[in-house]
Amino acid sequence: MRLHIIGVCGTFMGGLARLARDLGMTVTGSDANTYPPMSTQLESLGITLFEGYKPSNIPKNTDIVVVGNTISRGNPELESVLDQGLKYTSGAQWLGEHVLQGRWVLGVAGTHGKTTTSSILAWLLEDNDLAPGYLIGGVPENFGESARLGSTPFFVIEADEYDTAFCDKRSKFVHYQPKTLVLNNLEFDHADIFADLAAIQTQFNHLLKTVPQHGQIIYNQDSPALDEVLEMGYWSELKSFNTDSSDWRTEKIEDDASRFYIEHDNQKYAVNWRLIGDHNMANAVAAIAAAHHVGIPIAHSIESLVTFKSVKRRMEVIFNDRHARVFDDFAHHPTAITETLNGLRRSVGDEKIIAVLEPRSNTMKRGVHKHLLTTALADADQVLIFADDNVKWDISELESASIRAFDSTELLLEQLASLIEDDLGRTNIVIMSNGAFEGLYQRLIDCLK
Repeated sequence: MRLHIIGVCGTFMGGLARLARDLGMTVTGSDANTYPPMSTQLESLGITLFEGYKPSNIPKNTDIVVVGNTISRGNPELESVLDQGLKYTSGAQWLGEHVLQGRWVLGVAGTHGKTTTSSILAWLLEDNDLAPGYLIGGVPENFGESARLGSTPFFVIEADEYDTAFCDKRSKFVHYQPKTLVLNNLEFDHADIFADLAAIQTQFNHLLKTVPQHGQIIYNQDSPALDEVLEMGYWSELKSFNTDSSDWRTEKIEDDASRFYIEHDNQKYAVNWRLIGDHNMANAVAAIAAAHHVGIPIAHSIESLVTFKSVKRRMEVIFNDRHARVFDDFAHHPTAITETLNGLRRSVGDEKIIAVLEPRSNTMKRGVHKHLLTTALADADQVLIFADDNVKWDISELESASIRAFDSTELLLEQLASLIEDDLGRTNIVIMSNGAFEGLYQRLIDCLK
């Protein structure tokens, strides 16, 4: 089969391209911006890339065109597909039909923690000789790549609630049909496609309808919005985590959750691992519960958890010396920001924390959660916020003695450098963005060096 992918350079679609190539298909793709590392990864696999969108990009002998969910009507390549009557599908539907069909799918859904929990789960299966396939919206450091086909029936998928394609406004996860489903949490997000929380809950209800009766739903009992989804109906075995009355319980040994207990079926197990934060402790117990569903003993999962290295851009240390430590983090929702900074504060004690935030997601650009940001950033000593013309609200509304707003990354970097120079102890800088942030990461590192 010959496959052409429109919008190939995103993490999901790039991973899909790799899976298609591993299935023996000939793959080509196009994107508005083809740049490393995704471009070099795809080209190393023998996948031909086209810069920009043009009808001529589509090879004449293409069997099917996969359309990314960022591609909308008016795109010249998509318009050519429709005009010619070519066969096309979405990435999620293609994945469901060509990769996931007949496999034991372990899906991880929720507003926060999907990438980390999926990465932990894939590693637990890998380290216990189950050789899973996976497709994750990030790069797990234990694997070094965002997707692989795997050699067993097991497949771990980050089950995203974002819409599927221009022609399919259901959430992508309705195409995955998981047998094991983790529901991490649920809050309002993606204001560009969902009118309110109820609209997202409807999609999660559709997801629960796809889990078989002999499957298992593992849900966060401390998420009221998930309780409301379950009240709409479920037809599978239900297991809970994250409260004192849950099937799977946790108890912190260290305040930063770098060491904690897991309790299940009147058995108690100690965990000592590299990650920190209550949110990551919840991610870990959810992954261990999912691994338990496929037959991995809890003690074995805990041994594997010790060697889990984390995920690129999830509190990834990108610079560290005696004066400063710089973290690259993907947090872009007030809850994720709160949990990230709280976990760091519990870990570093009185050391200085500077949070650098780019409100880049569609929800943040619209200011939907702006009233929550001051509280979310409270664990930082200083906060620097960057907003370009795409942000549709006045960032200066948040300014205070500890929060400053900038419309230039040059000015922000100057201010950041002065804050580090003024400090006598070690400074922890957390850069929070789900984008490239105008190369601020490397520019800061160059400055520190």
